[in-house]
Amino acid sequence: MPFSGNRTQYVAVAALIASMLIWSVSGIAIKHALLVLPPFTMIVMRFVPSVLLMLIIGLVRRKHSLFCLQKMNIKDLPLFLIAGFCQPFLYYILETFAYDALNSPTIAETLLSTSPLLSPVFAAVLLHERVTKYNIIGILISTAGVFALTLAGSTHYAIGNYWGILLAFAAVSAAVIDSVMMRKAPLQYSSLSFVFYTQLISLCFFLPIWFIKEGPQTILDLRFQIADLEVQTALWCVAYLTVFASVTAFILFCFALRKVGVTQANAFNNIRPVFTALWMILFFGEHLPAAKWIGIGLIIFGLFVCQKQEKVSKS
Repeated sequence: MPFSGNRTQYVAVAALIASMLIWSVSGIAIKHALLVLPPFTMIVMRFVPSVLLMLIIGLVRRKHSLFCLQKMNIKDLPLFLIAGFCQPFLYYILETFAYDALNSPTIAETLLSTSPLLSPVFAAVLLHERVTKYNIIGILISTAGVFALTLAGSTHYAIGNYWGILLAFAAVSAAVIDSVMMRKAPLQYSSLSFVFYTQLISLCFFLPIWFIKEGPQTILDLRFQIADLEVQTALWCVAYLTVFASVTAFILFCFALRKVGVTQANAFNNIRPVFTALWMILFFGEHLPAAKWIGIGLIIFGLFVCQKQEKVSKS
């Protein structure tokens, strides 16, 4: 759907910016949580409350279109299974192995930020979504900005295991396929319903692995460490990930993607490193070299180009 500039589309863009702003802090929160919590324990502690929270909201706000929770039609189960398997389940696992295989976290972050490049391909093939020249040009400009922002000033570019590149692109593909499923989901399902069912299904995939690798004892042991400042920080980080990253941001992104389409919605993923850089400036006093500011400018300019509506010739 081309960006038409009406009120609904502006609301969608605002929702996309808000979701990216929330997710830009997620990496920092995850990093702090993992200092104390094993990875699958952190995931379970994040998604069990998020699923319960959405269930409560859906039951309380039954008549509100955005927040009501509809019963799933059994014929739509395959769609939700694919979405839930792709993200967060498969994406999180592939992302972890990609970071492990690639020597440079900078290279890993850059490769994992390429979803806007793959989105037009998946959208055109699986959804027959119209991709305009402005979408392509804007995404290329914005992605060039991401490379400038993440790579400028870095000194370590050794790739490491080349399987890491494949894993990173597989993770990005899983995230884009999840976006395609969002778009394909019947509009009878509210944004909350789609996110609720996909996270519930993802949790069903995560739980057996958690029981085998870490188990409930990891959570029970936290009772004896609750006075520890690092444990308290980790729990606050998990609370942020639950309420904001897993519920609020996903619902906003789902709502917006259904309005503007897969290609334009995923283009906004390029703005996440911009927000992360700004957080680092505001709260950690980080200094950005000129090349990074140029990268930020390219990202923002590319997003404007991507949203430009192609003129339709009158016959």
